[in-house]
Amino acid sequence: MMHLSLALPVLFTLMLVGAQAFAAPNALASNAPDTLLVPVGASGVQSPTGIWWPNAVKAKSKTAHKNASQVKKRANAAKSSVVVWFHGGMGSSNCEKGLVAGNDFANLYPEKIVVSVSACREKHWVTQSMIDVVDAALDSIAARRKAPVESVSLVGVSDGALGVLFYSIQGKRRVENRLLMSSFGKMLGEASAVARVNEHRMNSGRFRFLQGGKDRLYPSNESVSWIEEFCKAVQVDCELRFDQEGEHDWSYWKDKRMDWIREAIP
Repeated sequence: MMHLSLALPVLFTLMLVGAQAFAAPNALASNAPDTLLVPVGASGVQSPTGIWWPNAVKAKSKTAHKNASQVKKRANAAKSSVVVWFHGGMGSSNCEKGLVAGNDFANLYPEKIVVSVSACREKHWVTQSMIDVVDAALDSIAARRKAPVESVSLVGVSDGALGVLFYSIQGKRRVENRLLMSSFGKMLGEASAVARVNEHRMNSGRFRFLQGGKDRLYPSNESVSWIEEFCKAVQVDCELRFDQEGEHDWSYWKDKRMDWIREAIP
């Protein structure tokens, strides 16, 4: 089992019940996500989760087309790739970030299924409990679309990037593409050590790091060297893209470096 500086001394053991009811169908008629409450083990806590379905599979409003629309919806969703969004501020007291955090990304990728769970306080990204919540949400997507979710792409901004790294180590699904923006992997330990944990999982897919010279939280003289060492140690396609004017927030990367984002998550 992995031991990281941010991880709890004993990782949570979960007994997740299956994902429960989604939001009413009219949520699919707009850009609003379906909502899901995923139990966090036996703690009694639930993680509010947003799921954005592809535009092509959103339900039609006319009742006469309801049945045909549902069949088409499942067929199209079964072919859609799935992206997990890990929001920043994982230790904040806002425990419903997942319901809105993935919205912007879902607008940029209307052909994909985007899922965003909520981390907060001690239920942060570097805990097995939250990794299991992500997999439970993916199980729910698989059940809803009647097709398994065998692989995913991961996107994280700020400390959400820690979730990308930790899911890559501890999650159930194969990871294809990873996008880590304004990250500070040093929180997890030495780069070479992190790259070599659970190597059969880390040594697959791709890593793309976007880092800025004007990041207000994570100084580039510390973050960049960690990323460079990590990319040397991990045995897969791994690149750092550095913008000297780059800022910390997602809005900067979306507005200024959309070409880098598209390359990372095709």
